[in-house]
Amino acid sequence: MIIKNIESKIKLATLLSIGSFIAAIIICLSVSFFAYRQVANARQSIYILDNDIPILAKQTNMQMNRPAEYRAAVDLFHSLFFSLTPDDRHIEYQMKKAMYLADESGVLQYNNLKEKGYFNSILSSSSVLTLQTDSIALEPENKFTYYGKQKIERRSATITRSLITEGYLMDIPRSENNSHGVLITNWKTLENKDLSHVSKNTF
Repeated sequence: MIIKNIESKIKLATLLSIGSFIAAIIICLSVSFFAYRQVANARQSIYILDNDIPILAKQTNMQMNRPAEYRAAVDLFHSLFFSLTPDDRHIEYQMKKAMYLADESGVLQYNNLKEKGYFNSILSSSSVLTLQTDSIALEPENKFTYYGKQKIERRSATITRSLITEGYLMDIPRSENNSHGVLITNWKTLENKDLSHVSKNTF
């Protein structure tokens, strides 16, 4: 009888020990999990000082902002390529920056325009070209379609042209010359035609 009582107490003590050990592991894992979540959430909160006033800023997942970055990269490339002034150094500077954002398809269009005397005509006519973005449509497989209007200010007239282009977007490592980490590929112009031609008084 005494032996049976001792065996029962040993079994009970063993069960209690095992149960306590398992409970301790569960508690440790739970505490570690919630601590990790709290630290991860805290890392997403950044305080920026503005004249000694802390302002809370939230980090977001890069993929959440990627469509906005795609549109910004496409808009920047088109602005560099199509907004020009009658200054050969400025044109060269704009084209050099634009070529960092596109593959050989951008270089091909640039060379074609150069061979046709497009840039020389800007210099000879003292034209000022500005581009207004209407919209940028993003489609599956990272394809985009750009819609905009180009205004050409000449001494004799103001010309407004529609501009529609398309291409594809490829993610690349970010760099000083390509801060969005987006490369435009297979870029081509679908439409570039006159919408209006307003003559100016030349006297």
